[in-house]
Amino acid sequence: MEKSLIILKPDCMQRKLVGQVISRLENVGLKPTACKIIQLDDDLLKEHYAHLIRLPFFPEIVEFMTSTPVMVMIFEGENAVERIRNILGPTDSQKAPAGTIRGDFGLDKMCNIAHASDNKDSAEKEIARFFR
Repeated sequence: MEKSLIILKPDCMQRKLVGQVISRLENVGLKPTACKIIQLDDDLLKEHYAHLIRLPFFPEIVEFMTSTPVMVMIFEGENAVERIRNILGPTDSQKAPAGTIRGDFGLDKMCNIAHASDNKDSAEKEIARFFR
């Protein structure tokens, strides 16, 4: 079974959408196998978002992602990475179709409910990063 990492972001936590997000993933046959609530810090975010660190909006990402604790989860199932990304919808919530998690609950590119691994290699690295 393929595994993927999901981070339920501060907007998801603050708006009390955790249960709805988990239910949508479970309802399509994906299974949660690990879960914890953590407070992200600058070092972990610099590692996780290393590809964005030089962009001018990186400090906003850090401010947002450290604003509240987040829920970090591992889900598994057949084609988990692709299926989760399809259920979430596009990163920009304003472009996400209704029926996707981001289309139904997201507000914009930053407040888009969740991060999910974008491929199998990223999933392995991200799972190792958050579940050492």
